Amino acid sequence: MMTMPILELRAISKAYAHRKVLADLSFTLAAGEYVAIMGDSGVGKSTLLNLIAGLDGADKGEIFVNGQILTASNETAATELRRKYLGFIFQAFHVLPHLTLWQNVSLPLLLNHMPLDRAAAMLAAVGLGERGHAFPYQLSGGELQRVAIARALVHRPRLILADEPTGNLDPDTAQEILQLIRAEIKANNASAILVTHSPAAAATADKLLMLTGDGLTETSR
Repeated sequence: MMTMPILELRAISKAYAHRKVLADLSFTLAAGEYVAIMGDSGVGKSTLLNLIAGLDGADKGEIFVNGQILTASNETAATELRRKYLGFIFQAFHVLPHLTLWQNVSLPLLLNHMPLDRAAAMLAAVGLGERGHAFPYQLSGGELQRVAIARALVHRPRLILADEPTGNLDPDTAQEILQLIRAEIKANNASAILVTHSPAAAATADKLLMLTGDGLTETSR
């Protein structure tokens, strides 16, 4: 019996100011599959993640997450899908400045009515176990990135979207964080898309895809 894909894109198109970014892009991500996407700057990698997360709307086409259609115009439904199924690691962190690190990481658990004890464990996993009561303004950019990663993984999402998750990290810390992300994906049978310019980061995924004007193409490392 065929299992339902965690993500399905059907002929997605998106343009900004008459500049076509994505055109008739179709793609399926199976449960448990971890792929990296690389491509030239401006080709639409971050746009693709924003469309999948329902943060932006496609001009044409349909997106299904866990079998449910995602419509950015229906913000309530899109928010519910994001909250329940997605973990998004943003380039810009989006850590809430008025909350402590523990409160930031606990937020997905709170919104999903889950026990909060995993927040401390995830902070420890990213090397910030002693900083739970600190506020974001007290952290470096690399530390903020680690908070964002802990928050994205804490509720064991079915689909993880990571946009340059190691861009602010030194090489050693980056490798530790990439291994943590991979371990969480495998432990929870999650699916993940990693957008990166780093071949070392892409090497942690099971499959490498190149995004060009012609769409997504699997390629060798």
